[in-house]
Amino acid sequence: MIHPFFSIKKLSLAFGLVLSSLTLSAQVAEKAYLERILNTLASDEMRGRHALTPDIERAADFIAQEFKEIGLKPYAEENFRQTFHLNRISAAGQSVMVDGAALSPEQFLIFGRPGELQWDHNKAIKTSSIAEGDDFSQAFRAHALQGQEDEIIWVHPAHQALLTRFKKMIGEESLIPVTPNAKQAPTKFFVIQDAAPQNFQFTAKSNQQEIPLFNVVGLLPGKSKPEEYVILSAHYDHIGIIDAVGQDSIANGADDDASGTTAVIALAKHFKALDNNERTLLFVAFTAEEIGMYGSKHFGNNIDPDKVVAMINIEMIGKDSKFGPNTLYITGFEASNLGQLVQEKVKGSAFTFHPDPYPQQNLFYRSDNATLAALGVPAHTFSTSQIDKDEYYHTVKDEVSTLDIENIRASIEAIAHGITGIVSGEQTPTRVEKLRE
Repeated sequence: MIHPFFSIKKLSLAFGLVLSSLTLSAQVAEKAYLERILNTLASDEMRGRHALTPDIERAADFIAQEFKEIGLKPYAEENFRQTFHLNRISAAGQSVMVDGAALSPEQFLIFGRPGELQWDHNKAIKTSSIAEGDDFSQAFRAHALQGQEDEIIWVHPAHQALLTRFKKMIGEESLIPVTPNAKQAPTKFFVIQDAAPQNFQFTAKSNQQEIPLFNVVGLLPGKSKPEEYVILSAHYDHIGIIDAVGQDSIANGADDDASGTTAVIALAKHFKALDNNERTLLFVAFTAEEIGMYGSKHFGNNIDPDKVVAMINIEMIGKDSKFGPNTLYITGFEASNLGQLVQEKVKGSAFTFHPDPYPQQNLFYRSDNATLAALGVPAHTFSTSQIDKDEYYHTVKDEVSTLDIENIRASIEAIAHGITGIVSGEQTPTRVEKLRE
């Protein structure tokens, strides 16, 4: 059976083209190869690949071994890892006394996690207030994210419900990247009180644990333009062990994003076999996307964005998109002409690329392409996920049995064909407008 990527019209052009196309199809995405990678990454033995558990190492080692067998070169470390560290900070005791009375935990919120803090009314410290008629959400963000001073913010009781909601969202734990010469973030105490009291005592303690995390990165040097990079990426972490449904508590993350990681490995194998890339190709499996995109942030902040010609990030390609079979959508489609360039390369085939059909979700800045896109790189995410109706998303039911392997294969082939001009140096996408320097 002819693969749906190729149209009858195109196949009729020349027998030689048919042969080369079928050979290319086999190189890019053999079904048995894809199934082996996908089933390994989404197996119960990987225990959901949570970035903050030892389970993530099994997935990292597997991807690194695949890169090694393919013949890629390590990018950062000999074991193909790019290691960085996070401080995991958790609350270990908090109390607030106001005019001799203890407040309940629901009546205060600490933003920032001090090692050990003791404040009282005798300490010179900045104070502010959020009045009854103020917009609490806007005021909270302004105080929490701006300024380098410790601060007490007295919050009118009218905002109690919102303070409680924000406290649940923030939780009792935070993750902070470990960076050289990093300054300690200021601590902000939000306290329900209709007016500043005469006397108060605040205490807070927290525990801190430094945790290593690691992207997995392989490199295929460019022939004539080695200083120009094309990145193909996906995140390999998922959400780990969650509340059980029946006897199953493992969120396998088959579509999210073992499917994308499988695509990156398959594309690495394909382009290594071709051995004709003029630009350097970086194949990246990001960690910690599910808990704040820490892996892609570390990667993006440690590469010269001016050297990155394009980034193709692959996220959830295991099922038909909203546009039907043989389609992918591209987030931020209008932000550069990358989508137009890849569409040109598959013209005449059955495959089409489309703009993101969920603009209200702001997906362009919600996946691992975001850091480099903000720096001006034409960095886009390619997906088929019907995110508005996927009932298996972030559940124990996101398993290989729910996916369409043909959809994954067609998507990989389309990407491989679509980026040939970018890989060869023939095409250069326009830059995205920078959000930050």
